Amino acid sequence: MKRYALGLDYGTNSCRSLIADLDDGSEVASHVFPYPSGKQGILLDPKDPNCARQNPQDYIDGFSAIKEAVRKARRARRGFNPDQIIGIGVDTTGSTPIPVDRNGNPLSFQPAFRKNLNAMAWLWKDHTGHAEAAQITATAARIRPQYLAKCGGTYSSEWFWSKILHCRRVDPKVFQAAYSWVECCDFIPAVLTGDTCPERISRSVCAAGHKAMYSDSWKGLPDKKFLAALDPALASLRDRLFDKAVPSDRPAGKLSKYWADKLGLKEGIAIATGAFDAHMGAVGAGIKVGTLVKILGTSTCDTMVWPQNRKLADIPGVCGIVDGSIIPGFHGIEAGQSAVGDIFLWLVNHLVPDSYGKTQDEKFTSLNRLAAQQKPGEHGLLALDWNNGNRTILVDPRLSGILMGQTLHTTPHDIYRATIEATAFGALTIINRIEEYGVPVKEVVNCGGLAVKNPMLMQIYADVTGRPMKIARSDQTCALGAAIFGAIAAGRKNGGFHSVAEAQKAMCGTRKTVFKPIAKNHTIYQDLYKLYRELHDAFGTSAWSGKLAHVMKALIAIREKQRS
Repeated sequence: MKRYALGLDYGTNSCRSLIADLDDGSEVASHVFPYPSGKQGILLDPKDPNCARQNPQDYIDGFSAIKEAVRKARRARRGFNPDQIIGIGVDTTGSTPIPVDRNGNPLSFQPAFRKNLNAMAWLWKDHTGHAEAAQITATAARIRPQYLAKCGGTYSSEWFWSKILHCRRVDPKVFQAAYSWVECCDFIPAVLTGDTCPERISRSVCAAGHKAMYSDSWKGLPDKKFLAALDPALASLRDRLFDKAVPSDRPAGKLSKYWADKLGLKEGIAIATGAFDAHMGAVGAGIKVGTLVKILGTSTCDTMVWPQNRKLADIPGVCGIVDGSIIPGFHGIEAGQSAVGDIFLWLVNHLVPDSYGKTQDEKFTSLNRLAAQQKPGEHGLLALDWNNGNRTILVDPRLSGILMGQTLHTTPHDIYRATIEATAFGALTIINRIEEYGVPVKEVVNCGGLAVKNPMLMQIYADVTGRPMKIARSDQTCALGAAIFGAIAAGRKNGGFHSVAEAQKAMCGTRKTVFKPIAKNHTIYQDLYKLYRELHDAFGTSAWSGKLAHVMKALIAIREKQRS
């Protein structure tokens, strides 16, 4: 009998469902549900550019994507029956914690909090807790340095405790009303099982380890004494959180009768413990030791794995090293950039005139066509990719972008190419940092919309890094990775898989097209990268001392050489 698994991918702007064939990984049907609330699914505060929240009701409404995918699958494949779906996996953005009541229902479902942004889900890209992140970093450095060692040396405003502590400071009413806080990737599987009680739901080690300072080596979450040093209310909250977090091969439960009836599925289907989108996307892209998976979207997330039985040094500036966060039995290493696709969208929406096209797609088409005609360095520009702060290796959300070298002749496609190059320089900085600490990067596999749709970007990344750029076979690796874990949670006796490696062998792969570095371009980019690192260190580190006067002249020299 045919076997299928269903992956649910909760992204920044929408929820995607995917039904995958377990025999060969073919994607039978998928459906995208755009979040209806806010601006492209994000609730903003015009008074605070650091604010980014989401309406938890959008997550529940996103289950309609399952029904639509089932309907499409019936049309696409003769003999398909939803009873053949043996497991469901869920990935979400993170850290995206939700304040909930004693029953695990989001506070925003209550009339008193329905319009309160602080009672909503605190989206990953919310940076309102930057001051609290700095306090957490300073306190841990003083009394619990081991906590920082496993999260790159700096705690981020994108993460769990920063957001909760900020809520405590700015909205005590919401904080006091919240019985507990639940990551989105833990909340969605719990809803599907029909039991959202905070004490009983399965908690993801991916979320807990990378964002909440969880580790088995210090018996779970940070201890009460440390939390009390931040705020006594956090120490009290710890009793209402959780003691144990697990990898995504563990079942979170089974599909409840209520949701089985509403979605047209079979009651009792295995629901896998959730995880973050990039980590499940890495599995869907075929991650293994030596492979760096880059998920290119609004931001990027870079992931690697390392065997638990081999020595691994702490890596400053990464977003954590966590046992089992990507593949059980391996350390998961996470890094990334806070904005990539978002930078290009900002450029198109604010700086590109209608002469390039009337629609967003038309403008991107023109920008790519014109920018692709340029040689590296020909535009004479150099940018820093910090329009939404720096996630790795500086871990500073308050940093901002820079564009150097503009003249009265600078065009939008010049700036577009320079911003792509800046994100490639940022990507190379991450690769270099990981390798400096003993983890070799033997191949780079890219996935996400940008990797598939923008060959110029892929070629620039290859030229900048000096490494071939492979692309995952699947267009939707996050949802595919979630489906893989759904099949593992189902177990072999129910037609599922025994391990991630077994599932990847059957379901994952890369495309035939590989973008190989062009030697002459790489040589120019090596010179430009040296200038990028000078700006990076000058504006991003307090230890830097030196002069920048030569940078602009060096840019001009490269520009003149390339134009001649």
